[in-house]
Amino acid sequence: MRIKNGSSKIALGTVILFSLAYFTVQLEPVQDWVLRRAFFSASVNMNSAPKPDALSASVCGSRSPIPDPKRAEACILVEAGERLFVIDTGDGSVARLRQWAIPFNRVESVFITHLHSDHISDLADLHLATWVLQNRPGKLPVYGPRGIQQITDGFELAYGIDYRLRNSHHGDSIAPLTNAGFDAHPIDDNALTLLDEDGLKVTAFLVDHPPVIPAYGYRFEYKGRSLVISGDTKETQAMIDQSRGADVLFHEAQSNEMLNLMINAANEKTLSASAQLFEDIQSYHSTPAEAADIANKADVKHLIYYHLTPAPRNWLMEKRLLRNAIKVRPDDWTVAKDGTRVTLPVGSSEIKLDSR
Repeated sequence: MRIKNGSSKIALGTVILFSLAYFTVQLEPVQDWVLRRAFFSASVNMNSAPKPDALSASVCGSRSPIPDPKRAEACILVEAGERLFVIDTGDGSVARLRQWAIPFNRVESVFITHLHSDHISDLADLHLATWVLQNRPGKLPVYGPRGIQQITDGFELAYGIDYRLRNSHHGDSIAPLTNAGFDAHPIDDNALTLLDEDGLKVTAFLVDHPPVIPAYGYRFEYKGRSLVISGDTKETQAMIDQSRGADVLFHEAQSNEMLNLMINAANEKTLSASAQLFEDIQSYHSTPAEAADIANKADVKHLIYYHLTPAPRNWLMEKRLLRNAIKVRPDDWTVAKDGTRVTLPVGSSEIKLDSR
């Protein structure tokens, strides 16, 4: 009876507490206080203590165009000390960056691997995020393959009315027209070192993604630490050469075996065009096993599979994605999700993996 009475008292106390909490949050002053705290915690703290010096990268988009409600398209945020760079801006990636409340005023440049839509579609959103209220010193620099000028000109044409309306409404102190738009930098294949200053070197290199020519990967080196981003590519010697000795390699991974299952399903449903599309894309991407082979041959310390096709939605899909890759590289790898972050502290060989 004592146990029963004790349980009854606990249950009654729980009901009273929940009831009290429910009725408390009906009060408007309480609602406003809760929201104030939430908005305060979500804002960027410009006075936060400086972080230890490091090269880091966060996956702001881990999937291909095949939909997944929990993932954005291709995007990686690279931080070299206090400097920020964005590599590719696929659909949904800027919403992910906003969710993390990154300091958009510190985004220096965007590096585009190639001009497929799933790598550029959020450029307009990134422009807005780095322009309004950000005191950006000029137009947003965007590096990419020849044709990048046409892309940025097109975004400026499409959003020109938006620029003028925001400036008219908010004025130059918030949305200066002089800084609206993009500063396009088509990459010269004879000058692939894009940045080399203050201990940071950014190098572009050609990858194999036909008929998308040219397409690039990028290598970041910062004070003795290094990471490489493949973009979309077949397995090539260039990927091995440019990844050699890197602390971390972010490499795309496409499971042709799963695509074949999707082709069979599409054919059974008489969706021949979908089946053809899944067959076509097998010719210009790398499988997880090929990515693992590149990492091994280049003596990469840690491999991160990203730009996943199809992106695994559960443990079974992830297991199937890596079925052959595990045989090539049994360990020192990570399958990226949106938010996967790697940090490479300067003056150390440590590789820290966590999630934002």
